[in-house]
Amino acid sequence: MLRGIPGISSKVLSKELKDLEINKLVERTVHDTKPVTVEYSITSYGKTLIPVAEQLLQWGMSHRKVIKEK
Repeated sequence: MLRGIPGISSKVLSKELKDLEINKLVERTVHDTKPVTVEYSITSYGKTLIPVAEQLLQWGMSHRKVIKEK
């Protein structure tokens, strides 16, 4: 995940994932491997945000020109 998000530090990513977990938007699974691996998945509660995020994306795309003019 860290490699997939340009410019984010591991510390910031860890904090954000912890916040998402605390807010029940993702769940964390620790696998007993060597080295230990951690998997994050969206919860059913987190999935309720998908329509909201899609609407924000559509709004942003529709207003992109106005936003970029600033």
